[in-house]
Amino acid sequence: MNASSPEQHKVGAIIVAAGSSTRMGGVDKIFALLDGRPLLLRAIDVFERCSAVDSIVLVTAEGQSLWDAARMVEQQTQWRKVRSVKAGGPRRQDSVALGLSVLPPCEWVVVHDGARPLVEPELIVRGLEAVVETGAAIAGVPAKDTVKVVGKEGKVESTPDRHGLWMVQTPQVFSRQLLERAHREVTVDVTDDAAMVERLGGDVRVFMGSYRNIKVTTPEDLLVAASLLDPFLLEEG
Repeated sequence: MNASSPEQHKVGAIIVAAGSSTRMGGVDKIFALLDGRPLLLRAIDVFERCSAVDSIVLVTAEGQSLWDAARMVEQQTQWRKVRSVKAGGPRRQDSVALGLSVLPPCEWVVVHDGARPLVEPELIVRGLEAVVETGAAIAGVPAKDTVKVVGKEGKVESTPDRHGLWMVQTPQVFSRQLLERAHREVTVDVTDDAAMVERLGGDVRVFMGSYRNIKVTTPEDLLVAASLLDPFLLEEG
C-alpha cells in the first residue's frame, strides 16, 4: 500500500451483533433498552460520532433481527457512516469475515461488539494509536479478581499470577491486510479476531480499555450498564 492509495489512513468499523442472546431470557440483547434506547443504537452512535472512523458495517443475525436493524439504521437520519447492514454467519469469526467482505476500502479495521454500548470515542482513538506498532491492538483491563484454573469436578488446578492477566474487550483494531489474511488462513474456532492473529504468529498489543466498557449478556448486566451511564445521558432520556 502506498501513500497515494485512496484508502491510506482510512478507518472502517465492523460492529458485530449476530449473537444468539441465549442468556437474555428470550430478548434479543442488541435491541434491549438502556435508558430508553436500544443497546445497538448506542454503540453505533459512538462510532458515528468518532471523527477517526470513516465507514461502518453492521453485522447482525438473519431473520427478524436483520430486518429490525436495517429499519433502525434507516430511521437514524443523522447517521452518514453506516454503509451496509449484513447478515452474519454461524460463528463470530464468520460474521466478522462477512462484514469485511462489504467494508469500503480502508487501511485500518475496528471490530466492536454491538453488546458493548458504553464504548467511548476516546477508546477507539487509543486503539488506532496503539495499532500502528504491530498491526493488531486490543482493548483490555487488568484483572481485579483472583483467577483459578478449574478442572473436572470443580477441582482447582492452578492459580495464575493475576498481575499478568487482562480481561479483553472490544474495540479490537487491525491492519486490514493482516485481518483479511487471518480470516483466510485460520479456520479453527476462536473467541476473537486477536486469537486468529496470534495463530499466525503476529504480535498483538493490548491498550488500556475501560472498566465501564462492559458487555451486556444477561438482564443483570443491563442494570449495571444503567448505573454506569453518565448523568448527562440520563438527563437526555
